[in-house]
Amino acid sequence: MFGLLLRQDIAIDLGTANTVIMVDGEVVVDEPSIVAIDTTKDKVIAVGQEALLMHEKTHKNIRTVRPLRGGVIADFKVAEAMIRGFLEKVPGYRRLLKPNLRLMICIPSGITEVEERAVRDSAERAGARETYLIHEPMAAALGMGLDVEAPEGQMVIDIGGGTTEIAVIALGGIVCDRSIRIAGDELNADIVEYVRRTHNLQIGERTAEMIKIEIGAATIDIDDPPPNMQVRGKDIMTGTPRHISVSYREIVAALDKSISKIIEAVMQALAATPPEIAADLVEHGIHMAGGGALLRGLDKRISQQTHLPVQIAEDPLRAIVRGTSYALQNLGKFHFLLVKS
Repeated sequence: MFGLLLRQDIAIDLGTANTVIMVDGEVVVDEPSIVAIDTTKDKVIAVGQEALLMHEKTHKNIRTVRPLRGGVIADFKVAEAMIRGFLEKVPGYRRLLKPNLRLMICIPSGITEVEERAVRDSAERAGARETYLIHEPMAAALGMGLDVEAPEGQMVIDIGGGTTEIAVIALGGIVCDRSIRIAGDELNADIVEYVRRTHNLQIGERTAEMIKIEIGAATIDIDDPPPNMQVRGKDIMTGTPRHISVSYREIVAALDKSISKIIEAVMQALAATPPEIAADLVEHGIHMAGGGALLRGLDKRISQQTHLPVQIAEDPLRAIVRGTSYALQNLGKFHFLLVKS
């Protein structure tokens, strides 16, 4: 009963789409960033996977909320409840015993001071004694095993649910970066719009996410094209349910505009890179992390546009939280990476 650790260090990748929590090098929570609320009592009834099962299937007394949009907190109260709910799923966490809890949370490099304060306040109100923030590109670099203190330049692209973070790193700092709010959510919206416009079929976010995972691609030139996918939805004209067959080539067309904007941001970051560091990138190339890195052919398309080698992290979905955890475990060494309050 009294075996609770005197100090518990928890690393959190607080993502727009998913939240991943790591303790002592082990992932203990990996669930969707969503909350279900009973509107009659204004009470949270589910967090994470349980809430996702209710998403887009609720009645008037229940609503589901994704408290983060574009990589930042859009609903302060719900975000606090979500963080608290996820922390309570961490083995050994006892909120009522008020543990000495230290949190490190990764944040987009392009957010404002007000948005940073919202993250800190949500964590502290959820029970954290100390809260540290680290920029996502730095966390991704650490999680991929890159030497962030090296004098050689390295480029990191982190494509999450709400933002795409692009940064050139050298000597423990970000030399130049771009943060754009075009990422997984925007790609899902593109698919929803394409299916509605092309097939007169209305689908939801969850179905669009499934399509992206199953047959999504950034280019038609991929080695192992996936078969067509049967998609169910509601006919816009008649209001009746029906299904269609969708090919990966259609999804390439649907995503092309957003993918082009991501590549444009990459090119802008390269254009702002000093010549000597740009020369380093010829050898070291580009490193990709985040769920968006798994989109078929995206690495190939970026490589063709930049003429640089592109490598995808071994575990792109968890590279950021691994880097965050590593920085928290080595605060003395990586204190210079922390976002100053």
